[in-house]
Amino acid sequence: MPVQSRPPKQLLLALLGDQVLDLPDQPVRAGAFIAALEGAGVAEPATRMALDRLARRGVLERRRRGREIEFALTADGVEMLGEAADRVRGSNPFHREPGWTLVTFSIPEGRRDLRHRLRAALTWEGFAPVRDGLWLAPGRVELVAALGHLADRLPEGAIAAFHAREIDGFPIAASVRQAWDIENIRATHRAFIDTWSDPRTVAEPGAALAASTMLVADWLALLRVDPGLPAAYMGEDWPAPESVALYQRLRAELAQPARAEFEDLTRSRAVAG
Repeated sequence: MPVQSRPPKQLLLALLGDQVLDLPDQPVRAGAFIAALEGAGVAEPATRMALDRLARRGVLERRRRGREIEFALTADGVEMLGEAADRVRGSNPFHREPGWTLVTFSIPEGRRDLRHRLRAALTWEGFAPVRDGLWLAPGRVELVAALGHLADRLPEGAIAAFHAREIDGFPIAASVRQAWDIENIRATHRAFIDTWSDPRTVAEPGAALAASTMLVADWLALLRVDPGLPAAYMGEDWPAPESVALYQRLRAELAQPARAEFEDLTRSRAVAG
């Protein structure tokens, strides 16, 4: 996914994780979200639609205060964003311990919603389907912690999971290439670096909140693409370390002014909810 493609939902999730997650009990006016995402190129109707969708999914709770509509994170929303925050804020999100994790699962046809949530959770944790319902991830994924409360909602025996290692004579390289498009991962890193190395991307004064939101949205997209495969499969001059250094530098530069802008928006009553 090119980093220039930023769906409203992706930007809203980035904003929630960046600015709201650490203050989960503080409701935020719809108008503040609209103003914040307008700077990232999202029109008001698209922001309202994204807010409504997250409310229907149980990520946000809609509240009315006088003439205004407010949104607050639900417990499920805090859990979902909190799980993502570990990698988003991690110092080395593409590093995995040696080894592999295998998962296979079976969920009844009538629980497609649960199946979708499980697939999304596995994908975020670096899993990709290999064959016949078998999913593979680099490293020793601690699946109970990774799935959180979702594990409690799965039918008994729905998942079988194993930590594994490569066996001599049966190289795993072919399975790795089958499960992941390594050149696409490389290209996504390069697109991130090219976009955010351009000073014009963050140069506009008074736009730290928009820049920070877009940066986190692009970082989330990159984390979904790159599961942290072992360096032996990635070729020379792998760009992940450059991506990490660039992201962390910009996050440090943007954090304080972005927070100040968001706090101004949440205090302001100038924008109707």
